[in-house]
Amino acid sequence: MRASQFHLNTLKEAPADAEVVSQKLMLRAGMIRKVAAGIYDYMPLALRSIRKIETIIRDELDRAGALEISMPLVQPAELWQETGRWDKMGPEMLRLRDRHERDFALQPTSEEVVTDIARQEIKSYRQLPRSFYQIQTKFRDERRPRFGVMRGREFIMKDCYSFDRDAETAGKSYDTMFAAYRRIFDRIGLEYRAVAADTGAIGGDRSHEFQVIADTGEDALVYCPESGYAANIELAEAVPLLPARTEASATLARTATPGRETCEDVARFLGAPLAATVKSLVLASDAGDGQIWLLLLRGDHELNETKVGKIDGLEAGFRFATHAEIIEHFGCGPGYLGPVAPRKPVRIVADRTVANMADFICGANAEGYHHTGVNWGRDLPEPDLVADIRNVVAGDPSPDGKGRLAIDRGIEVGHVFYLGDKYSRAMNASFLDIDGKPRFFEMGCYGIGVTRILGAAIEQNNDERGIIWPTAIAPFEVVICAVGWGKSEIVRAEASRLYKSLLAAGVDVILDDRDERPGAMFADWELIGIPHRLTVGERSLKNGGIEYQGRADDEQLKFAPSAVLEYILRLVRTGNA
Repeated sequence: MRASQFHLNTLKEAPADAEVVSQKLMLRAGMIRKVAAGIYDYMPLALRSIRKIETIIRDELDRAGALEISMPLVQPAELWQETGRWDKMGPEMLRLRDRHERDFALQPTSEEVVTDIARQEIKSYRQLPRSFYQIQTKFRDERRPRFGVMRGREFIMKDCYSFDRDAETAGKSYDTMFAAYRRIFDRIGLEYRAVAADTGAIGGDRSHEFQVIADTGEDALVYCPESGYAANIELAEAVPLLPARTEASATLARTATPGRETCEDVARFLGAPLAATVKSLVLASDAGDGQIWLLLLRGDHELNETKVGKIDGLEAGFRFATHAEIIEHFGCGPGYLGPVAPRKPVRIVADRTVANMADFICGANAEGYHHTGVNWGRDLPEPDLVADIRNVVAGDPSPDGKGRLAIDRGIEVGHVFYLGDKYSRAMNASFLDIDGKPRFFEMGCYGIGVTRILGAAIEQNNDERGIIWPTAIAPFEVVICAVGWGKSEIVRAEASRLYKSLLAAGVDVILDDRDERPGAMFADWELIGIPHRLTVGERSLKNGGIEYQGRADDEQLKFAPSAVLEYILRLVRTGNA
């Protein structure tokens, strides 16, 4: 490809509404063009990277035994109604009607459609296991699309679905896909972690996220450097920080704390460590009898709502209590609440660490007062429930007992779920098993955000000059900058010879024959992020060399024309940038 025949449109500045680095750089590099909120044109440079990602995905999924299909973007409501998700999905699913007033949706995902395929096409256990995948446009009507391609409304996604005869073989399919995902992200060339994750709205029992490490990531990833433990912070287990409860050594006292409503302020006022305080959070369950719950956390810890949502009695949904409900049950407003003698009965849930605390400080259920020297069993009954309800923090013991936890930021680019028979049972999708009896399929689903990988790669790999692509997914692997193309025959001849040699060797190369000034030419390709740059200029040729600079390098190297090909091939084939 010659640059004079290619579409390049770089900008010196990003549009004012661009929020994150990847969005700014993709717009400046001419990779995307905004059409509407969360909806973009993918221009030639971006599409080349997308196709390379898709090729890697196809290679590895085909190797894993999955079969590619294509399911419709527009899906009938009837299938979604069978699983109940037509109503549960909420406004993120864009609904529409055809001329006959029949309801449809733009697919946000395709569990229902693929389950319908299985129930019609797979009749016998002899046809199992089977996995189907597609790389297809999806649409989710995000309330606030942001961060460019990383949280857009329209995006390209790979979704794959496995069908098995029992839980054991479904587990093997899950493991096969997990291994394929590792190969995919290894080949793409990004630093990532596979972390245990909550199954969320899709449901199921076993789940892992594949997260690209980036300081700008929305997700907190918990891992132990000394072991293989890794989990999303929503799922990371928080072990008790106190091995056992010690004996009471202080007397319960009602202490004036005027105007001190936070644990930090109370600890500072009393000259006590923050870790000696207990914070109180009041929840309400609207299911059943509308129980009021008091959740207790150490003062320096934060609530994990995902974990709370798994507590019996709260799994059907919960909310933070209203001011009126708090007054009714505790006799005062937030800031001075505690578990000692509430006005009306509440269900008390203590975090594991709080359950082992002694002589702690908490609200006294009276404005301007806190209790000090509080102890379980003596001053208040044992909690109704002890549970892990907090976020872990860096330095906590690892749940596997093999070290201390660390936390990175990450961008989710892939997710694998074991679904069980959640969808097959709802849609009566069954096959005849070896005993001749019908059995529901055991399913798994596996997604990769193809266009999201572009944004994640840039968030992880950029500098003040622009993008730094991993070689495997760069729009081009090599750019040849022909300085003085229109003036120098020797430059045209050598640049053309090198270009043809690289093409013949299978290198994805672009020849910049635009006759731009060197500074402008270099700035464009540094912004775009091509991993390897060769500069062919008359002066350097007369001095016997062609200049090479890697995108992440500070210095140039000079090679004899006869040595350049071998050097570039070695870099490209090893994936070095």
